[in-house]
Amino acid sequence: MRYLVSGKVQGVFFRASTRFEAERLKITGYAKNLTDGRVEVLACGEAEALDQLRSWLTHGPPQASVAGVSNEPVPFQELVEFSVR
Repeated sequence: MRYLVSGKVQGVFFRASTRFEAERLKITGYAKNLTDGRVEVLACGEAEALDQLRSWLTHGPPQASVAGVSNEPVPFQELVEFSVR
C-alpha cells in the first residue's frame, strides 16, 4: 500500500516514528519526504497490520498535525526492513 500524508509532517520526526510503528506491526517498506511537504509511506505487510498503520498515520507522532492521508494499492514488493529515506 502507498500512503501520502499531508499536513505538518516534515521536521516533526514523522518518518522515524512511522518506522518505529511499522516495525512494531512487522511491516516493511519506507517513509520519505516529498518536495511538496508530504510524506510518502510504502508499506508491505498483512492487511490487518496495514489497517493499523493507516489509522496511526492519521495522527502520527505528537509533534505532527496531519491534514489528510490518501492511499492506493501497489504491487507487493519483497522488502526486508522498513527504512527512512
